[in-house]
Amino acid sequence: MLTFKNCIMKYTLQNKLIFIKLKKLFKPSLLGILFSGLLFTGCSEELDLIAEDNVTDATFWQTPQDFKLAANNLYNGLDRHGFDDTESDIAFNFPNSVSNGNYQLSETNGQWNSSYTYIRDINTILEKSEDKEDAEILRYVAEARFFRAWYYWKLLRLFGGVPIITQSLGAQDPDLYTSRSSRTETVDFILQDLDDAVADLPLKSELDGSDVGRITKGTALSLSARVALFEGTWQKYRNGNANVYLDKAISSSNQVINSNQYALYTGKDEESYRYLFLQNGDDSQETILDRRYERNILGHDMPYQYDGTGYNPTRKLADLYLDENGIPIGNSQSVFQGYDTFESEFQNRDPRMTMTMIIPGQETVRVFFPNDPIANWPDFPQRNANTGYILYKYMSEDPIANNSGQMGDASLFDYDRHLIRYAEVLLIYAEATFEKNGAISDDDLDRTINLLRDRVNMPHLTNTFVGTYNLDMLEEIRRERTIELALEGFRYDDLRRWKIAETELSADIKGIKIEGTEWATREPYSLPSFQSRVDENGFLIVETSRVFDPQKHYLQPLPTREIALYNENGAELTQNPGW
Repeated sequence: MLTFKNCIMKYTLQNKLIFIKLKKLFKPSLLGILFSGLLFTGCSEELDLIAEDNVTDATFWQTPQDFKLAANNLYNGLDRHGFDDTESDIAFNFPNSVSNGNYQLSETNGQWNSSYTYIRDINTILEKSEDKEDAEILRYVAEARFFRAWYYWKLLRLFGGVPIITQSLGAQDPDLYTSRSSRTETVDFILQDLDDAVADLPLKSELDGSDVGRITKGTALSLSARVALFEGTWQKYRNGNANVYLDKAISSSNQVINSNQYALYTGKDEESYRYLFLQNGDDSQETILDRRYERNILGHDMPYQYDGTGYNPTRKLADLYLDENGIPIGNSQSVFQGYDTFESEFQNRDPRMTMTMIIPGQETVRVFFPNDPIANWPDFPQRNANTGYILYKYMSEDPIANNSGQMGDASLFDYDRHLIRYAEVLLIYAEATFEKNGAISDDDLDRTINLLRDRVNMPHLTNTFVGTYNLDMLEEIRRERTIELALEGFRYDDLRRWKIAETELSADIKGIKIEGTEWATREPYSLPSFQSRVDENGFLIVETSRVFDPQKHYLQPLPTREIALYNENGAELTQNPGW
């Protein structure tokens, strides 16, 4: 059976020829929709081609299939696999200007441009649906509302309040230069779009097999919970109106939990966390929204990009993993084994550590090199990672290669990127509950965080445990979020909403402990160039002179070309503070 995943990837020479023909006939917005329809739904043995002389903007918007084609286009903008969390303190691949505070004003911004491009297409869909009552059409309109919330959320998290545009405006329309809405107005607009979408979306269990992967009620509620938690904590730590958003985060996440539509992936027993991020986890009960891939149609080469020096966890992340008894490694009662040998710091730890990082000496698949498929760390030549830690999460077990047997083909890997998963919803509920009430019951911990711990056979987090070991419950909830969602792109936003970015992002990036350990006997860490780069405790210093100015860096600057365009048209687009 041809599924939505197959259809969303279908791209043939026939499609390209059709695009060339259509390009002569239609304005860009409709052209993009028609072409995306060919890409996404050209799934019959023979494509039903649209007669060139029959399709116009006036005749297109009539059937559920028309609106489905239009909605399909919106999935193209979902985030692809990338170097997540390198903007923060828990991952490093090269000096990142956002992470180290060295980014500057820019004429353009890719997120700004792409978001408003999609928003214009979405507004077209909403306008064309105003007189429609067909339930199937309204479903695809609800998908469009979800995506409008998604793209405004992308803008909010970087820039704060932004211009809210609800019409498909032309380049000469004066309303194109509407002023920025306040932060609160922007958040409320996003949440309202999501509320409106929920009413007309199906449950995940109601999807036909060919539609698996499309937006559902759970998708909209989960994004609502994410946005509300972000804003609730942002407001709390800036003396704002936190409770209304924390209540919303609790309510939305609770609806997802109580829907019985989702569960954590446990298909590989004690290794399920590891395999969740490979093909095994695609379309599992844990997935709520994915960027979808299909081998030889639309794939990725991220295992090659991540390999060795390409993308490395940091000392900050390594230290966050608890010992096997659930105790922080700095606690005197911890069974942490120290740093003397290559393997010692990985021993007796939360299993998610060794499912996220490679244990030195571990044999792993070397992707794209079938004639030399096994990498043995630290003897593998790429052992000189930036931080000394090697990524294991996302790393394929398939030594796939193209015909040359050496370099990879970007279409060969097809495991999906999880953009929203059930684990995040559980963490949202726990955090929002504690942030709102200053306490959380053991029952609520058991239905959220302790489900994550059960998957990896870790001890439960309880109020008694926190008291016994003199821990801080909020710190433990945040720790659980960071290690469960590590390298999935959440950390930069978390540091900013918790208002601790000026502390964490101004600190040096550090790696493995070299001085006094087995690492000091192995090249390159035994070389003077590395021996001179250790701190007073013997840890490798990877990057220094990092800056986070709390007066400006909590928000990124608006693109200066947009500000100039506003000025040229007699309007004003206010720049963010400090820029």
